[in-house]
Amino acid sequence: MGSSSLIVLILAAIAFSGIAILLSTFVLKASTNKQKGEPYECGIPTTGKTWIQLNVGYYLFALIFLIFDVELVFLYPWAVVAKTTGWLAFVEIVIFFFILFMGFLYAHKKGALKWI
Repeated sequence: MGSSSLIVLILAAIAFSGIAILLSTFVLKASTNKQKGEPYECGIPTTGKTWIQLNVGYYLFALIFLIFDVELVFLYPWAVVAKTTGWLAFVEIVIFFFILFMGFLYAHKKGALKWI
């Protein structure tokens, strides 16, 4: 199970997604509707200009929150086996937290954590 299985997996993913896209273009009826081009806002009709430019700071703040939130998921498996693995697990989690802290400092230095 080496690189050949990875190549087969990539080719299978490309084939399945390509077949699904082709099948949907042939099977589904294309409908043009004015409502399809409008932005969706929870079922409420839009008022005013709908194509507004949002500040990228909100996006960056959400991405940083998501990154740190997902990293916390890795703490549960570590906590389960920390007692049995001993000091090696402790050293690994300290390195993990150091890398997270360096990422936090970088984001803070770049101003990505400032709420606008």
